[in-house]
Amino acid sequence: MSTWAPPTAAPMPAAGMVEVSGVSKAFGDVVAVSDVTFSVGPGVTALLGPNGAGKSTLFRIMCGLTPPSQGAVRILGADARTDREVRGRIGLAPQQDALFDRLTAHTFVEIAAKTHALVDPEAAARRALAYVDLDPNETKPVGAYSKGMRQRVKLAAALVNEPEVLILDEPLTGLDPVQRNRMIARFHELGETGTCVLVSSHVLDEVARLGSNVLVIAQGRLAATGDYRALRNLMDDRPLRLRVATDRPRELAAALVARSLVDGVSVGADEVVADTSDADRFGRGIAVVARELGVRLREVEPTDDDLESVFRYLVERRR
Repeated sequence: MSTWAPPTAAPMPAAGMVEVSGVSKAFGDVVAVSDVTFSVGPGVTALLGPNGAGKSTLFRIMCGLTPPSQGAVRILGADARTDREVRGRIGLAPQQDALFDRLTAHTFVEIAAKTHALVDPEAAARRALAYVDLDPNETKPVGAYSKGMRQRVKLAAALVNEPEVLILDEPLTGLDPVQRNRMIARFHELGETGTCVLVSSHVLDEVARLGSNVLVIAQGRLAATGDYRALRNLMDDRPLRLRVATDRPRELAAALVARSLVDGVSVGADEVVADTSDADRFGRGIAVVARELGVRLREVEPTDDDLESVFRYLVERRR
């Protein structure tokens, strides 16, 4: 049984825990983050975005590891880049697998505790490891750990100082389903006691379980914010593009247009690419049309039912 406990200090007002105001970050001609503004407080907030969207860069700016090109970030009312005291109240688990492979998990986390100048770093390391379901007495080096175990070592290092703001960059990657459920429960436990937990992910289903507060980032821009259910409805409302492999594409395309089953079509040598805003109606109607025409349907599959296309759609509708 773990004896580690989330911080008991009274949480700051919601607007005062993490405030990002007009933040942009450019690396030469490459803009990684563009004019992002949001404010979050206690609880779990999910930062949802495809790989390369700018999530990690934004987290690094929040933690004071790199300055913004424009804008400002306030963590617990201060600038983490210039305020050493507030840096000690932040925990970060980076996406990069940057562990010292020859060290034990306990030694690695104890080093993290010492960087925070904790009074008893050895005991703090033991508590943090137990909290993420790792054995503090394990003598095996972390280089021999599985991907999921290494992820949990990073989480323990981020938790060792009992932070008020916890920033986790893709922390569920590599965890098995049981441990994923356990860690999500831990995140909610922390959020319920007043910790501001920011968790990034590129997986929609993960975000549904992480929490209702979602920030969507795409191409470095904040594309949408809000309750997960409302955001999911917005995503489901987007036009759907499907590829239909068939032996008579021109006849099928003409019939789909005539029946108003599609918003638009393009015809290839052996396929029809159809855009529809009513996927259910399309699904019911295409089989009827094919049977009436005697057309053979080899395959019907969505071509843009992936996360990348969702973000493109969210960005485009906000231009």
